[in-house]
Amino acid sequence: MKLITYLVCLGMALFYVPQVAATNAGAAAPWRLQNALRLPAWLSLSGNFRTRYETFDAQFRAGRNGSDQILMLRTTIYAALQHGSLSIGGEMLDARAALDDLGTPISTGIVNTAELLQGFLRWKAGDLLGLGGASTVTLGRFTMDIGSRRFVARNRFRNTINAFSGVDWRWRGAHGRQFRAFFTLPVNRKPNLAVALRDNDVEFDDEHFDVKFWGLYYADTTSWGDHGELFYFGLAEDDSSSLRTRNRKLSTVGLRLYREAQQSAFDYQIETALQFGESRSSTSPVNVTDLDHFAHFQHAEIGYSFAHAWRPRLIVQYDYASGNDRPADGDNERFDTLFGARRFEFGPTGIYGAFARTNINTPGLRLVLKPGRSVTSFIAYRAYWLASKRDAWTTSGVRDSSGASGRFVGQQIEMRLRWEALPKNIRLEGGIAHLFAGEFMHDAPNSNRQGDATYLYSQLGLTF
Repeated sequence: MKLITYLVCLGMALFYVPQVAATNAGAAAPWRLQNALRLPAWLSLSGNFRTRYETFDAQFRAGRNGSDQILMLRTTIYAALQHGSLSIGGEMLDARAALDDLGTPISTGIVNTAELLQGFLRWKAGDLLGLGGASTVTLGRFTMDIGSRRFVARNRFRNTINAFSGVDWRWRGAHGRQFRAFFTLPVNRKPNLAVALRDNDVEFDDEHFDVKFWGLYYADTTSWGDHGELFYFGLAEDDSSSLRTRNRKLSTVGLRLYREAQQSAFDYQIETALQFGESRSSTSPVNVTDLDHFAHFQHAEIGYSFAHAWRPRLIVQYDYASGNDRPADGDNERFDTLFGARRFEFGPTGIYGAFARTNINTPGLRLVLKPGRSVTSFIAYRAYWLASKRDAWTTSGVRDSSGASGRFVGQQIEMRLRWEALPKNIRLEGGIAHLFAGEFMHDAPNSNRQGDATYLYSQLGLTF
C-alpha cells in the first residue's frame, strides 16, 4: 500500500511538472490555480505539494541501531473568502509517510493526515486605536511566524506544521514598527500511537484549555538604523485525563538586534533570551516533581557579503542554550525552545534532527552562494559541545549523569543545493549532513556507539 501511495503521488508530480512548464513557457507570472479557474477576486485558492525522500545511516539515538529511510508527502490547500475588511480563511494539511523502515522513528512531527491546519476569521481593522498604522485581528485556528522564528514558527522543512487556536492582534506602523499580542491554545497533533502513525491514520487534532500559550512582540528601527525586537512568551501546562505534560509554567523574555545583509558590507545578529518559572524533567507519571526553571539562550553571528557574481555571504555563528547542570538539585536549567524552528541553524530535521536549541554550545561557519539565477546553495560547519556534561544530548536521549564522558558531541558538515526549476512553481532540492562522532558519542554509557552518521535527502516541491 505504501508503494502504491508513493507511485500515485510521483505520477501526479510527473504529470504536473510538464503541464505547468508548458503553460508557463515565456510567461512572466507563475502558474496559479486561482487564475486557471478564473475565480472572482473575493475568492482565493492556492496549494502546495511536496515530497521528500530521506535516508540515514548509523542511527545515533539511544536504543536504536542501523539505518533508516522514509518518504514524506505533504499537501496543503488554502482558501479564503474576502468581503471588505473581513475574510474567512482555511487551510487543509495532509502530511504522511511511506517506505519507512520498521525502526524508523515516526512522530506527529512527520505524520498529520487530513487535518484542518487553519480556520479563521480575520478583520483588517485599520487604525484601531488612533495610533496611526493598521491593525489586523485574527480569531480561530492559525499558524504563526514571529521574529527570528527561534521560539514561534510555521515550520518549513518539517513535514507537519505548528498551529494555534485563539486570537492574534497585529499592528503595523511606519518605518517597520510592529506590535503583536496573542493568546492561544496550542493545537495537539494526533494520532499519538506509533502503529496509527505508521498507518497514516486520520485522527483530528484538538486543543486543551490545560495548555495555554500567549505573548507580546514589538519591533522597531533603532536610532542608528538597524532593527530591534523585544518579546515575551508565556506558557502554562497542566495534566489532564487525556494529556500528559511537563507541567511547564514558563516565561521567556528576550531581545534581538540585527542588520540586514547588503553587498560589500558586514551584517550581524544578536539574540538573547531568559527563561524562568517551573517545569518537570519529563512527562512520565512517575516523575511529578515541579522543578524551579531558570535557563538562558544566546545567539550571535556576523556576516559579510562579497561583490561577486555568485553573491557569496560568509557567516560566523555561535549558539549557546543552557543545560541542566545538577540533575538532582531541584532546579531545571535546560532551555526550552517552545514552538521554534531549528533547521535553518542546526541542520535538517525529519528522521535526522541531531541538534536542538537546548543544552548546546556550538560555534559554526556558513557560506551561502547563488551560482545561478535560479540556483542557491550553502555549506555549513558546526562543532557541538554540551553546555552541561551531566545533562542529555536531548535529541538522542544519550546521557552521562556523572559527566565522565565529557562534553564534545561531534562535528557536523552540511550542504544543500536548491534549484527553482520553474520559479515560484517547481523547486528541486537536495542535501547532505555528515556527523563526525566525538568523545561523548563514543563514551556515554547508553550510546549505541555507531560512530559517524550520514543523512541525505532529495525533495520536489510544487506550488499552484
